[in-house]
Amino acid sequence: MNNIGRMLAAALCTTAMATPAFAQDGVQEAESFDENVIIVTATRRAQDVQAIPLAVTAVSPVELERQGVVSVGQITNVSSSFSVSNAQLASGSVVLRIRGVGTTSNNIGFESAVGIFIDGAYQSRPGVALSEFVDVERVEVLRGPQGTLFGRNTSAGALNITNKRPNLSEFGGFANATYGNRDLMGVQGAVNVPIVEGNLALRVTGAYRERDGYVTVVDGSGTKIGDSNGTDQYLVRGQLGFETDSGIRGRLIADHSKSTAGCCAAVEVLQSPLETSGLLAAVGLGARGGMAGPVVALNPFDTTTAEIAADNRIATASFAPQTRFDQWGITGEVEVPLGDSTNLIYIGSYREYDATEAYDNDFSALDVFNVTDNRTSIETMTHELRVQGDLFGGALKWLVGGYYSEEDIAQQLSFALGADYDQLVGAILAGATGGASLNPLSPIFFGATPLQNITGVNPATITNINQYAQNSKSWSLFTHNVLEVTDGLELTAGLRYSDESKNGSFASGGTNNAVCPAIVGAISPGGGLSGLPGALQNAFFGLGCFAFTAPVDAPYAALLPTPRTFSNTFSDSELIYTGKVAYAFVDPVNIYASFTHGYKSGGFNLDSTAAAGGTDPRFLSEEVNSYEIGLKAKLLDNAVTLNLAAFREIFSNFQIIEYTGVQFRTFNVAKAVTQGLEIETMLRPSDHFTVNAALTITDAYYPDDCAGTQTTVNVLALCGNSLTNAPDFVGIAGATYANDIGTNLAYFLNGQVRFEGDRRTSTQAIDPVNLTALPFVVQDSNIKINLRAGIGSQDEAWGIEAFVTNLTNEVTRGVTFATILRSGSQSVFVQEPRSYGLTLRSKF
Repeated sequence: MNNIGRMLAAALCTTAMATPAFAQDGVQEAESFDENVIIVTATRRAQDVQAIPLAVTAVSPVELERQGVVSVGQITNVSSSFSVSNAQLASGSVVLRIRGVGTTSNNIGFESAVGIFIDGAYQSRPGVALSEFVDVERVEVLRGPQGTLFGRNTSAGALNITNKRPNLSEFGGFANATYGNRDLMGVQGAVNVPIVEGNLALRVTGAYRERDGYVTVVDGSGTKIGDSNGTDQYLVRGQLGFETDSGIRGRLIADHSKSTAGCCAAVEVLQSPLETSGLLAAVGLGARGGMAGPVVALNPFDTTTAEIAADNRIATASFAPQTRFDQWGITGEVEVPLGDSTNLIYIGSYREYDATEAYDNDFSALDVFNVTDNRTSIETMTHELRVQGDLFGGALKWLVGGYYSEEDIAQQLSFALGADYDQLVGAILAGATGGASLNPLSPIFFGATPLQNITGVNPATITNINQYAQNSKSWSLFTHNVLEVTDGLELTAGLRYSDESKNGSFASGGTNNAVCPAIVGAISPGGGLSGLPGALQNAFFGLGCFAFTAPVDAPYAALLPTPRTFSNTFSDSELIYTGKVAYAFVDPVNIYASFTHGYKSGGFNLDSTAAAGGTDPRFLSEEVNSYEIGLKAKLLDNAVTLNLAAFREIFSNFQIIEYTGVQFRTFNVAKAVTQGLEIETMLRPSDHFTVNAALTITDAYYPDDCAGTQTTVNVLALCGNSLTNAPDFVGIAGATYANDIGTNLAYFLNGQVRFEGDRRTSTQAIDPVNLTALPFVVQDSNIKINLRAGIGSQDEAWGIEAFVTNLTNEVTRGVTFATILRSGSQSVFVQEPRSYGLTLRSKF
C-alpha cells in the first residue's frame, strides 16, 4: 500500500485519528511507527491512545483537513462530546463545552472550564486561541476534569494542541491555496530547513484567510452597511528545533497572529411589544422602531416566522461591529536526560493579547446605546518543570513537577447613549403603564424627550468609561504515577496542590452623566416623581441611571444599586487528585475505572455593576467529582476499534454569568450534574474503505435541589432544567474510500454527518420573575453534512480537493438572549451556514 493510501486509510476516524510518527512527550518523539497505533500525550507521556485509562479523542491533520477544521470553534465537526458557542465578542464570549459543561462567559474575568494547551502552554482565554490551525500534528480532546496534569482550570476537560516540530534532518514543506463561496481566499504553508543536520533546524509556518461574513448588517432603511461573522486573519509561526550530541533537545517557538474581521451581529427573532403595540411609532421612532430586517415573530408561539428570520441572517444596526485582535507569544521547551530512563522537561511561555472592539449594543438601527471602544489586554506567563522516569524495570512510571503562572488583564470600555435614547425611554415607560394611562403624566411618557423634560439634560450627551484590572498568580506542585501491579493490572495515582491568588478592581475613567443625579432627586421624597407607584419609580431609576453609563460612587450609591468601584483580593487553594485502575484482558482489550476531583478557580466579576448595592464582586471556585468507567478494544485483527466510556460528574459551586437586562450578574449554583455514555468506533472493512462513528448521550442538568441554601430567583429558576447548549445526544458518522489510479494517481471520497438533539441556547429556561417559559430559546435537532473529494499524485507532490460543509445549509443558533433596551424582544447569534470551495495542495 502506498504512502498516501496509508495516510488516507489510517486517518479517517473521529475516535482514532492522530498521526503517530512524531508525537511528543514534552519534546520526546515516539520511537516507532505503526499505522494502527495512535500516539498521544494526554498523560504527559507519549503513549498509545488505546492503552491509557482516559476518554480522549485524537484528531490528525488529515482529519482536520477532511472536515474543514481550521480553528478551535470547528472541532465540533470531529468530536461528538465537544461543542462551542460564541456571542457578541470575539475576544470574550467564546464558550467551549465538553460533555455539556462549560463556563458561559461575556466577561473577561471568567476563565474557561475547558482548558486550552498549545505546545504544552496554557492559554488563559478561549479567545486567545482563535487563530488558525495550520501545520498541526494533532488535536486531543480530553474529556472530564484534567487538573492533576494539565495546569489550571480544566474542570470540564482540555484541548491539547500540538504543532508539528522541526525535522532536524530533512528539508521539506507544503503549500495550500483555497478559494470558496463568500469570497473565501486562504493560503497556508510551511518550510522546514535543517541548519546543522541532526542538531538544528528551522521551521516557518504561515497562513492567511479572508472570507465575507455570513450575517448581513443593514441600517434602518434596509441598506447594507457591512457584514459580520467573517474572517480576515493571518498567522506566522517560527520554530527552532535542536538536539545536542548529549541528548538535550527542545524547541523555541515564536508566533504572531492578527484578525480584523467584525464579530458578531445578532438577528432579532421576536418583536418587542413596544413595536407591535405602536408605542415606538407613537414616540417618533418609526413603525418598526429601528428594525429593517425580515418581519419576525409577533408572539412566542410564532415559531415559523422566528426560524425564517434566523435563516435569513440579516441583522439591523447603526453600524457593523468592528473587531481587531493582535497577539504574539514565545514558547520554549527543553528536555534534558538525567539517566537511562529519567528526563527533566521544562515548558515556559509568554504571551501578549490585545483586542479592540466597537459595536452597536442595542442591536437596532436606533441610536440608543453603543460601545464605542472596548480595549482588552492580556499578558500571560507560564512555567512548568517536571521530572519523570521509570523504576523497577518499567513497572513504575513516575512524574513529579511544579507549575507557576501570572496573568495581567486590563480592560477599558467606553459607552455612549444616543440621540434616540430619550424617545425609547418614553415608549418603555408608556408600555409599563398600559399605554400611558396615568393622567396627567401622559405627556411624560408620550413626550419626545421624557428624561430631558424631567432633568433638563439630553441623554445623548452621556458618555462613560469603565476600567477593569486583574492580576492573577497561580502555583502548584503535582505528581502522577502509574504502577503495574501484575501483568495487565495498572494503578494510577495523581495529586496536585494548587494555589490561586487574584487582585481585581473596577474604576471610572470618566463619566459625563447629569441625568442620573436628577432622576434620583426626582424620585426621592419630595421630588417631582415621588408620588409615582414604586414600579414606575424603579423604571425611571433604571432608565435614567442605566447601569453601564451611571456615575460611579455617587453619594446615593450607599442606598441605591448604582455602580461602585472596588479593589479586592481573592485567594483559594485546593488539593486535586485522581485514582484509576486499568486492566488489559488480552492486548489490546482494556478496561478502566477512575475517580477525579477537579477544580476551577473563582475570581472577580469584572463588570461595572459587580459591587452595586454592596454586592461582593467575587465568585467562588468551582469543584467537580468525576466517576468514569471505560473500555478500549481493537478487534478482528485491528479491523475494528471500539471505545466506550460511561461517566457521572457532580459539580459544586458551578459558576454562572447571566445578563439580566441591565447588568451581568455572577453567581454560583450549589450543584450541577452531567452523566452519560460515549461510544466511538472505527471499522476497516478493507485497505481502501474506512467507516467511523461516535455517539455521545448526555444528561447535563441542574437538579431540583440545585440551589442549596440560596434563595435568589436567578438560581431557583435554573433548578430542574438542563445546562445551556447541552443536547441529549450528538452523533457523528462518516466514511472514506481511497484508492489508486494507475501508478501515478490517488484519490479519496469522504463524507461525514453530524446530528444533535434539541438544546437550550439561553442561560435560563424560564423567566426568573414571572416563571414563564422563555420563547425561542430551544434549538431544534439538526443534521449537518460535510463532503470532500480529492485527487492527486501518489507522492503527494500535488493534489486538488473539492469540499462542502453543512451541505443542506442548516442555520442553527448558538446563543439566544433578551435584546437590550427593547422590552420583550429576543435575538440570536446564528452559527455558520453552508460553505464550499476548492483547495490546491502541494508538498515538497
